[in-house]
Amino acid sequence: MSGSPADPTKTGKVMVGMPLYNEEETVGSMVHIAKKYTDNVICVDDGSSDNSSRIAENCGAEVHYHRVNRGYGGALKTLFSIARKKDVDVLVVMDSDGQHNPDDIPKLIEPIFSGEADMVIGSRFVSKEGETEMPVYRKLGIKVITTASNLSSNLNIKDTQSGYRAFSREALNKLRFESEGMELSIEMLDDADEKNIVVKEVPTKMRYDVPKGSNFTAISHGFTVFSYALISLSQKKPILVLGIPGLGFLATGTAMGLRAINGVSDYTNVTVGPGITAAWVGVIGISLIFAGVMLQSARSILKRLILRDFSIE
Repeated sequence: MSGSPADPTKTGKVMVGMPLYNEEETVGSMVHIAKKYTDNVICVDDGSSDNSSRIAENCGAEVHYHRVNRGYGGALKTLFSIARKKDVDVLVVMDSDGQHNPDDIPKLIEPIFSGEADMVIGSRFVSKEGETEMPVYRKLGIKVITTASNLSSNLNIKDTQSGYRAFSREALNKLRFESEGMELSIEMLDDADEKNIVVKEVPTKMRYDVPKGSNFTAISHGFTVFSYALISLSQKKPILVLGIPGLGFLATGTAMGLRAINGVSDYTNVTVGPGITAAWVGVIGISLIFAGVMLQSARSILKRLILRDFSIE
């Protein structure tokens, strides 16, 4: 497709989707600015108790409702479903709380229409400018989660926690995710890596002075996402998660055992405790290494079988 990325009507059908949960202070301006780039703005009201949905509708958005609060992942599932039904060329997902800049929409959709990528992430770490206003605790948390996520994939994403994302028609049809919470950000990238979906990052800046900003929410979400990243890593690379700690236990047990042996010459002071402890630590280390190797082998065999069955079909 061709045309100016700032004018989506000349490049394809673009839909902007916003999860919505008690954001009456900001959703109006977000919808108003997003409509400069497409008339197809959809908000998913995830059980709001304020006037968010009414304000969004008055500003020109189409609103879909959840009877109860399902979480960020639940809202994205609904947005993906709507995008598929509307048969759009690109879905742009952004927050309704004012953190994301709708004027960056052209930057996110351009790599898709130019054929460079099927999934685009608005990243705060592609350029130093995006980091300038970020609180230190957020930056540290994101870096830790991103490192854990990148260890389990080949994507090498700099900002795995950015919710400002664009998806091509192909990505919309291929991507599948089960999580209802914020851990969906990692699950989605894992699925993109498994299905060879090309992911690209573009620079963006985010605001942290939004009305609903909360240190507690950020920390709790960060812990949940980090836990998911570690679980995902243990499933994809068990030899890394289990084998390395296993080597550590084995080395510790060996050192303790040697230390106990060195004192054998002094029979009056021989104690059984250190030797037993050394044996247990060594056994734990060997067990972890063995489990890591076996799980890694099982995963490799299972992956080859799935690929073979897929090619037969």
